[in-house]
Amino acid sequence: MTVVTRFAPSPTGYLHVGGARTALYSWLYAKSQGGNFVLRIEDTDIERSTQGAIDAILEGMQWLGLEWNDGPYYQTQRFERYNQLIEQLMSEGKAYKCFMPAAELDELRQQQMDNGEKPRYPGTWRERTDHPQDQPFVIRFKTPLEGSVTIKDHIRGNIEIANAELDDLIICRSDGTPTYNFCVVVDDWDMGITHVVRGEDHINNTPRQINILQALGAPIPEYAHVSMILGDDGKKLSKRHGAVSVMQYRDDGYLPQALLNYLVRLGWSHGDQEIFSVDEMIELFSLDAIGQSASAFNTDKLIWLNQHYIKTLPPEEVAKHASWHFEQLKIDISQGPNICDVITAQAERVKNLKELAQISQYFYQDYEEFDEKAAKKHLRPVAKAPLLLVQEKLAAIPSWTPENIQQAITATAEELDVGMGKVGMPLRVAVSGAGNSPSLDITLSLLNSEQVEQRITKALKYIANRENS
Repeated sequence: MTVVTRFAPSPTGYLHVGGARTALYSWLYAKSQGGNFVLRIEDTDIERSTQGAIDAILEGMQWLGLEWNDGPYYQTQRFERYNQLIEQLMSEGKAYKCFMPAAELDELRQQQMDNGEKPRYPGTWRERTDHPQDQPFVIRFKTPLEGSVTIKDHIRGNIEIANAELDDLIICRSDGTPTYNFCVVVDDWDMGITHVVRGEDHINNTPRQINILQALGAPIPEYAHVSMILGDDGKKLSKRHGAVSVMQYRDDGYLPQALLNYLVRLGWSHGDQEIFSVDEMIELFSLDAIGQSASAFNTDKLIWLNQHYIKTLPPEEVAKHASWHFEQLKIDISQGPNICDVITAQAERVKNLKELAQISQYFYQDYEEFDEKAAKKHLRPVAKAPLLLVQEKLAAIPSWTPENIQQAITATAEELDVGMGKVGMPLRVAVSGAGNSPSLDITLSLLNSEQVEQRITKALKYIANRENS
């Protein structure tokens, strides 16, 4: 048997963190078993589904690297198939038309709740044949009246639910469109889904779907219902806890590798290991190792992982994602040092790629103004002599290397008999416009000698203006 899993989001919003973790678990299980991963867009809620949401889901999946083998399939393109099977169930006496007005059903459910009963449709039209003409109706599935459904769940063990607890659910609305629970069943059957990984909020749907699968004579997939993700305050994860959209994490400067590593550990573990490459996840992942408890989202842990990956991934890999952030700042990284060299220089100094792009602008374009605080402290008249001398010594370097640059800076300090900071800090502010940068030998080597000379001249002019003001 080839393992086939699926991720089946509804396109009513962005791809959120909980959905991304479900997609990851489903993808990992398929990959770990040498199987196939299907992407299916469940867009039967026509009023709330949008093309923008579809695009956001596809973009999020692609950014995370969760490539699908089949799809994306769209339920709205499969109505003919659903309707065909609804007709089949009707002809076999396994589904029926229900003419109960919605208002009447609402009133009945309210009475049931007032009486402390579980609200449910009572089966009024289940066996009736006195169908009125020209009145709207829905089609309901005939749930077995006896027995029970056993869900074989990889995370929660066997879950048994009595059929008496289930009412006859609607499988076709009065406007002729099939409902979610029916479409899911047909899709899982037609697409050969062997394992359904989804959120625990679907547990109530599963026995209904199993009953429909059995009525159609279709195989029953295995299930894994994943617990929800909580915020660090113990409440359901939402916008108040920070970003919940996957693409917001991209925008905030996180690497997909960091987010994937973080999400896989929100419920799954392998000993005490914290860092997992994607290949390791695939090799080690098991549905049976997912815990039942809800997991709390910890942004500090994600930040730590992001820093780890910025520092340890090959700079070429980081550059694929960092380039986007430079583009957002309208920085042309083709005009300047190799982006990989800049990443290597800055990796230890940043928490995310957005920050990396922001503090690296001066490598690719001249700054407009000095940082006020840094200039006030370091570009004083006393810095004029060190800047003039280091400018002269840098201009005389035969080869623009970090070693020669460092030698020129050291020689300037020795000749003036001052500490390295008296030369280094004014020079740092001059070339970067601010008081922080990688080591000066590396910083200057990533710029060219003409840029360095021009920026020192700019700093000297600033000092002169300061003297004359």
